[in-house]
Amino acid sequence: MLAKRRFRSHILHMLAEAQEARSSAGAAVERVGVTQLVLTDFRNYREARLTLGTEPVVVTGPNGAGKTNLLEALSFLAPGRGLRGAKLTEIDRRPETGCDRRDWGWSVAAVVATRHGVLRVGTGRDPTTSERRVVRIDGEPVRGQAALGERFGMVWLTPPMDHLFLEGPGGRRRFLDRLVLGLDPAHASRVAAYAQVTRERSHLLRDGPADLEWLAALEEVMAEQGVAVAAGRRDTVQRLDRACAKAEGPFPRARLTLVGTVERWLEEMPALAAEARFVATLAENRQSDGQAGGAVIGPHRSDLAVSLAEKGIAAEFASTGEQKALLIAILLAHAALQRATRGEPPLVLLDEISAHLDASRRAALFEGLRQLDSQAWLTGTDTALFAPLRSHAQFLSVHDGTLSPTSL
Repeated sequence: MLAKRRFRSHILHMLAEAQEARSSAGAAVERVGVTQLVLTDFRNYREARLTLGTEPVVVTGPNGAGKTNLLEALSFLAPGRGLRGAKLTEIDRRPETGCDRRDWGWSVAAVVATRHGVLRVGTGRDPTTSERRVVRIDGEPVRGQAALGERFGMVWLTPPMDHLFLEGPGGRRRFLDRLVLGLDPAHASRVAAYAQVTRERSHLLRDGPADLEWLAALEEVMAEQGVAVAAGRRDTVQRLDRACAKAEGPFPRARLTLVGTVERWLEEMPALAAEARFVATLAENRQSDGQAGGAVIGPHRSDLAVSLAEKGIAAEFASTGEQKALLIAILLAHAALQRATRGEPPLVLLDEISAHLDASRRAALFEGLRQLDSQAWLTGTDTALFAPLRSHAQFLSVHDGTLSPTSL
């Protein structure tokens, strides 16, 4: 209990310090961005405090200095497990030998200026339970992380995502779900509900003999949530495909298609009919699903197919540079689509983004980010690569978890 009270006091103290920045920021802004950020015991940051404008932020420093850690901290202002997908206990700062470790977990507090008002957000690991995240908005606790996605959007690209088109479909589904979430914050709850009921059905089939009435009830919910998930993904992919087709500039035009059985049903019939077919298919496949250890049909098996429109080739056969450019093209199109849909663009986190981009594409990316009216955070080891942003961005240097203004 003492650890929990101290953790709550710690979060509230940081949010109180941010109140002055919130008051001075006004009720709403033209450009979305983080204007104050406080990290405590987060990865290699013992404590970091930043006061910022809403212009793009460039963070440079050597490998291992804490650039990605900073972006990861920002990503916890969105629902989910952050851009690394790490366990919450893995994020706690490791103290130096001989130092007493605090009895609370990591925490992140921020003031975020949006077009709908200014928000104070605090989040961190609940020290009383190793894998529970606490979230407060404007000083009030919220029951679920979905509230973060309802207040403002966020998208990111990281170096591991450079392999998105070469690896299995799981990573592409997670990438797509993050894009859907930006347009429809309720998507996360549907994905979670579908995953939970799918696990329950699998356990029931595995452990047997099954309670047929309960099994049928689970399959009804599974079909309802599964069709809703597939429909949300399908709508986003179709809208994003149209947005990418209209995009101009040096980035390749991406073509996007959602591949899956339930998605095909939605092309052939109304949603209610697709639900009924899903229920019937689940009932027919109980024996094979029990042997396989999970449902062989459903949106958890779907995939996002991406290709280069001009060349007509699948993304997995494109060069490394083209794959990177495709991801950036999709992200920029999605950010513009989110601005049109929700009335404001998302925060954009780009880790080591300059890799595999030539000078013309770097300049086009920087110009595209400037036109979004949203704060972008970009990291890299070479400050010179961000020279086109010199008059339009805030530059920070990081070394061993310590941030300071960059001398240009």
